[in-house]
Amino acid sequence: MFGKQYTGAVRCKLATAAILATALLTPLSGHAADATWPARPVTVIVPSAAGGGADVLTRVVVTHLAQATHQSFIVENRPGAGGSIGMGQIKRAAPDGYTMGYGNLNTLAVNPSLFNQIPYDASKDFALIGPMFTLPNLVVVRADSPYKSIADLVAAAKAKPGKLFWAASNLGSSGHMGGELFKRMANIDTSFVPYNGDPASLTDLAGGQLDYTITNAPIAWPLVQAGKLRALAITSITRAPAFPDIPTIDESGFKGYDNGAWGGLIFPAGTPKAIVDRASAVLEEVMKSDAVKADLAKAFATPTPGNQPDFVKFVAVEQKKWADVIASAHIEKQN
Repeated sequence: MFGKQYTGAVRCKLATAAILATALLTPLSGHAADATWPARPVTVIVPSAAGGGADVLTRVVVTHLAQATHQSFIVENRPGAGGSIGMGQIKRAAPDGYTMGYGNLNTLAVNPSLFNQIPYDASKDFALIGPMFTLPNLVVVRADSPYKSIADLVAAAKAKPGKLFWAASNLGSSGHMGGELFKRMANIDTSFVPYNGDPASLTDLAGGQLDYTITNAPIAWPLVQAGKLRALAITSITRAPAFPDIPTIDESGFKGYDNGAWGGLIFPAGTPKAIVDRASAVLEEVMKSDAVKADLAKAFATPTPGNQPDFVKFVAVEQKKWADVIASAHIEKQN
């Protein structure tokens, strides 16, 4: 879901802090400052490629974790199989608090309903730590498209059932799931075209082979700014500070519509509760900081401070939500 390639400029802005360096900032106050975890470097497994969205955003957060705890957090990328390779490694890690991982919409909520076999049980094999951020999608059309609003798009889809074609970055991506949810709520019949990544789909959209796409804001926005695409709506429940003039799908007539990529941190199951609670408390306080908010905003992401019980409830709701969407869209399970 976050597995996107950012521009060099964004990567430079977001990943300049050295993860391995011992942080110089004052540690967290109160009980967190006296806790023993982490007493040595922590490995953070990201189940996607270096330089992608998941990698960049996770590095931002763990840099601040390092500063807060005066300890090193070492990111290891384990891409492949839709995140399953990395998730399998997190599952098999020693549950001692010194290997954590990045879990997201795809690996924790979508993949269990989309694939016949994955090498982990999202509900049993991990101890959730807490949420980190959300990242909205944009609904975009080509710049000269006749559709200037969500209402225009829905009207055209109803007038020509099955004749409008749309895409997202990958099968099961946040854009794909958001598009299927939009179809269900709008009661429209449009044809999904699977692509392997954003570049090809956005090229085809600009060339007129597609009618609309739904993809992560950092990917689509530069093309909107360049005048090649037009943004009809943002998929978050509220307008984003970075795009104050772009309406939400919710306010466009589909109340309660909410979609976007999200990510959080997890331990392997069996990690001692005291360590999970300590890590959750540190993460929650870090995610409340203005510094994290500013760094994430450079990639249009929004911090989502919350504790471990919050994250457990959120993931359970997301699992049911997207399982229902996959079932109602009659998406066949993938091998």
